[in-house]
Amino acid sequence: MNISNNISSIQAHQTMLNTTANNVANVNSDGFKPSDARISDNGDSVSAHNRVADDNGSLKSQTDISKEIPDQMIAQNATALNVTAIKTQDEMFGALLDIRV
Repeated sequence: MNISNNISSIQAHQTMLNTTANNVANVNSDGFKPSDARISDNGDSVSAHNRVADDNGSLKSQTDISKEIPDQMIAQNATALNVTAIKTQDEMFGALLDIRV
């Protein structure tokens, strides 16, 4: 994995965080249909795709908090992991440059 993969993963998980935050913010909005962010690995990059949940006919918000909070935790942990990987790669490149000089 290279730095560009880590960056695309961070961006995809940011999209996931934005989506879940919007869903939670609208939990009391009547008739709100939540979106779902799907993360996919395309080999060269990671991307997120949003889709609106199927309408179950409820007049109340269809946001499921028991799904949104774990999704936020997953995105937060994935972002932290990618940041750590970028820092490690940066430190390794710095050490290699120090050896070369």
